[in-house]
Amino acid sequence: MANTIAYTPEEVAKILKISRFTVYEFIKRGELTAYHIGRKLRIEAADLEKYMNNAKGTNSIAAPPAAQTANVSLAAQDGLIIYGQDAVLDVLTRHLEKQMPQVRSLRCFNGSMDGLIALYRGTANLITTHLWDGDTGEYNTPYVRHLLPGQRALIINLVYRYEGFYVAPGNPKNIKNWPDLLRSDIRFINRERGSGARVLLDEKFQQLKLDPRAIPNYSQEETSHLAIASAVARGDADVGLGIEKAAMQVQNVEFIPLQKERYDLVMLRHDLEKPHFQALMSILRSPIFRNEIAGMGGYDVSQMGDIMAEL
Repeated sequence: MANTIAYTPEEVAKILKISRFTVYEFIKRGELTAYHIGRKLRIEAADLEKYMNNAKGTNSIAAPPAAQTANVSLAAQDGLIIYGQDAVLDVLTRHLEKQMPQVRSLRCFNGSMDGLIALYRGTANLITTHLWDGDTGEYNTPYVRHLLPGQRALIINLVYRYEGFYVAPGNPKNIKNWPDLLRSDIRFINRERGSGARVLLDEKFQQLKLDPRAIPNYSQEETSHLAIASAVARGDADVGLGIEKAAMQVQNVEFIPLQKERYDLVMLRHDLEKPHFQALMSILRSPIFRNEIAGMGGYDVSQMGDIMAEL
C-alpha cells in the first residue's frame, strides 16, 4: 500500500486533457473507480490505467489529444472524432449510435481552435466552434477560412445560445459589461486560450481598445463553462464568462447575458457522402432530436441542421 500511486480528479483531468467535471462524471457513472479519503476523492493509477484500456474498446469515450496519431487518424477515417464540450454533443452521439451502432465515435473535450486545427490535420472529422470575429461581427466562418486553408468545408448550425457573465446571486459587485472586469475589486476567472469564450473576451477588448491582460487574474484559467460557473458559485471568483446552460446547472450563480452566439458543427465537404454523416444530418433535422435539445433549456434550435456556409 505504501507504494500505491493515487491521483486527485484534477490530476486525472490533466493527464486525460479533459475538465475535472468530466472526470467526476466518469466516476458518477461508474466508469472510473475512485474512493474517498475524508471528503477528498482519489483514483489509483491502476484504476486509471484500467479505465483508459477499457475506453479504447468502447464506442464513445473522451479521447485525449495525446492519443497516438495513427490510431486517431484511423478512427477519423472509419468513424467520428468529435471535438467539443457542449452536452448537446452527448445527445447527438447517443442518437447516432442508436441509428448506426457499428460507427465508432470518440469525443475530445477541447476548445474551438484546437478542434479546427485537428480537422485540418486529419485527427478529427467533426468539430464544434463558436469563434466570434470582432472585425466582421461574424461567427466561425472567418476562422474556418483561415485555419482550414485550401480545404472545402461545411459549417452547419447546431444551436444558438447565450454567452455572458456568471456572478454571485444578486450581482453584489454590480458587474454589467466588459470594462467592469478591469476594476481592482473584481476577481475574474478566464477560459483557456483557443476556447470560444476566451476569443470573445479578447475580441471585445480589442474593439474597446482595452488590454485584456490588465484584467485582474486574467491568467487564471479553467477549461470548461461548468468549471467557471462552479468557481463563481464557490466564491473563488467574482465573475467568469460562459454559456447560460452552465449557469442553469450550477447553484448559487446568476447569469448576465451579453451576446447570442452561433454554435456550429464543421466538417470537410467530402465526408458528407459517407453514410454516418448522412445519418448525422438526418438526426440534426429530425423533430425528435430538435425537441429533445429544446427541452433541455438554454438553446435556440431554430436553425439546427441548416448549412450556414459552404467553403
